[in-house]
Amino acid sequence: MWIIGKIDTLALGAVHLGLAVCVTGHVLLHKRDVGSAIAWIGLAWLSPIVGSVLYTLLGINRVRARATSLRDKQVGRRARRHAVSETITDDHLSPLELTVGRITGRRVEDGNSITLLHNGDEAYPRMIAAIEAARTSIALSTYILRLDQVGRTFVDALTRAHRRGVEVRVIVDGIGGGYFHSPAYWLLRQNGVPAARFMHSPLPWRMPFLNLRTHKKLLALDGRLAFTGGLNIGDENCLLDHPPDPVRDTHFLFEGPVVAQLNDVFAEDWLFVAGEQLAGKAWFPAIDDAGTAIARAIASGPDQDIEKIESVILQAVACARRSVKVVTPYFLSDDRLVTSLALAAMRGVEVDIIVPEKNNHRLMGWAIRAQIGLLVEAGCRVWSNAPPFDHSKIMTVDGTWGLIGSANWDMRSFRLNFELDVEIYHSDLVHEIEQAVGAKQGRLITLVELSSRPLPAKLRDSAARLLLPYL
Repeated sequence: MWIIGKIDTLALGAVHLGLAVCVTGHVLLHKRDVGSAIAWIGLAWLSPIVGSVLYTLLGINRVRARATSLRDKQVGRRARRHAVSETITDDHLSPLELTVGRITGRRVEDGNSITLLHNGDEAYPRMIAAIEAARTSIALSTYILRLDQVGRTFVDALTRAHRRGVEVRVIVDGIGGGYFHSPAYWLLRQNGVPAARFMHSPLPWRMPFLNLRTHKKLLALDGRLAFTGGLNIGDENCLLDHPPDPVRDTHFLFEGPVVAQLNDVFAEDWLFVAGEQLAGKAWFPAIDDAGTAIARAIASGPDQDIEKIESVILQAVACARRSVKVVTPYFLSDDRLVTSLALAAMRGVEVDIIVPEKNNHRLMGWAIRAQIGLLVEAGCRVWSNAPPFDHSKIMTVDGTWGLIGSANWDMRSFRLNFELDVEIYHSDLVHEIEQAVGAKQGRLITLVELSSRPLPAKLRDSAARLLLPYL
């Protein structure tokens, strides 16, 4: 018996050795982050078999491989996006325009009209009216779609559009829309509306996808009109109705050529989740100029480098000469971005960062307190934004460039989520955004305040910060 046991032990050892060697090779070839690579290799060798299994389930990016197999179907539209734009050539932001063009493969588009909308009170009526007026196509992608009063209004409007012959497609995130039960999604399906859940599967071998979510908020209509920003769909965003847990947010209405880029982003995601290619004039009509704003879509998605938005922000901070203003509900960026902002402040740029005074996720609020000390030491001004909780994601540079959309300033948005932002150049809207940002500046957070926290609070906040990659 002892011989059999010894053979079994040797066999398990051989399996462990083989798996660990395979994991090590795969990590060395595919993992760019040194810390992540060392951690996975260590886990594979020090946790026999279990470590290798965990890497197989959680460490391999299967999303990119699947997207690559679909990429050829998009070549027709992609080929039009890779020319280098010369729209912005006369100021210090031209390096930013060139860099973002190379990062995204998209040109900036002139001739756009952009309208800022505050909260669901302003945005939802405009969105519902646009759905009711749509004649050819409607694309909706959202992280959260509740089946409350607001959500039912959207579901009913989408159903009516579908029944009158409009091509309707809806993407709801597999986590944000409710993993175990997504009532709004199922009601859409029951009503015959083509809808899909992003990265959702009850199958155990698809569990790695739980960590990858579409955080985009996009509504595009007839290929000519689009809404995007930070706004989910739910009663909490209608502040005039006095919901129990109100959420402030900022959304934007786009008209003009940039809408084609936004529709293209949705088409890529729909191909990924449903295997259907959206094409033709219903989705991509000719679009006339509607204003004077210059804009470009910046997406992180299934077939793109999911650090694109962070790279854009890093370049924008590097180009800043006078001011950088940021509004975000979750400031949990990595050291690269923190250092970039600190260096900007040291060279004389006014850096203002606005975070919620009371976060809707307590753990996030603790981690943010541990994160902002270096920025305050470097001369950045960090402001608390008084309740109710503000979910807006806004950035401006030098009063002439703006970035708005769905991405938070945290590692989940930069590296795990699939996000959609839009950059804006030389538009009166940037000045309007800066005025809105100024209105959110509440109390200045000082270094004395941060350093005088009780020791238990400092330990708690620092411990929460260790979870930064997972928050």
